[in-house]
Order: sequence, then structure tokens, then C-alpha cells
Amino acid sequence: MKSYRKELWFDIPTRRAFVNITHQVEQCLSESGVREGLALVNAMHITASVFINDDESGLHQDYEKWLERLAPHEPTAQYQHNRTGEDNADAHLKRQVMGREVVVAITQGKLDFGPWEQIFYGEFDGRRRKRALVKIIGE
Repeated sequence: MKSYRKELWFDIPTRRAFVNITHQVEQCLSESGVREGLALVNAMHITASVFINDDESGLHQDYEKWLERLAPHEPTAQYQHNRTGEDNADAHLKRQVMGREVVVAITQGKLDFGPWEQIFYGEFDGRRRKRALVKIIGE
């Protein structure tokens, strides 16, 4: 069995963003040489997410509004976590809702997606360097 590992690094200049990383994961798959197996992609920071959905700007705007209603950034004093000197409690909650990782089947050397599926890195407390892990195993 083959095993491949790569870190994808991000410098998101804004507090929140959704970045389509499908092509980067496909490049990792190509580098791995795996034809049949699994690809795991996970955020390595507790205020970021990796998820699968459609790459449609209206949907991304809907996520932004929905997540802000679920866990508004302000007032920052509403969160116990922010009493430690942080201001990112909302980012932790948003990550919990959007999830930590995705696993995608690999079939005949391709990511085995359903219609419209793409992989995204979701950032909820940006403006600093962060990373996601790609781990591919298989034959």
C-alpha cells in the first residue's frame, strides 16, 4: 500500500473565507500515484474547516450569513472563551458546524465525487498562516 502526505498552506488576508482546494488535492493525488484508495483532507487549526459542497458564490454567501447568525462574531464579550484575551470564540463554533475533515474515495486515479462536489478550506479566523493536511492511502 502507498502512503502520501502533504500540507497545504494558506495565508487568508480576511477573517473569513472559503477557498476551493479541489485542484490542489487532485495534484496531490497525481503525485501520490494512488489509483484506488482514500484521500483524507483535514484542517490542522481549530478555527478552520474542510468541507465538500458546490462551488457556487450564492451558496458561499448563504453560508457566511447563516454561520454569522448561528455564532455572531460580535459582541465578542458574549463568549467565555474570549475572556482569555482571544476574540475568536465564534470561529471555534463555526468550525464545529462546518466540520474538520473530508474523506473522498479514489477510483481509477480520480477523486470519486458526486455531481458538483468540490473540496473547500473554510477559514473563520484568518490573517495568519494556517494549513490543511492531505493524506492519501491506497494502491
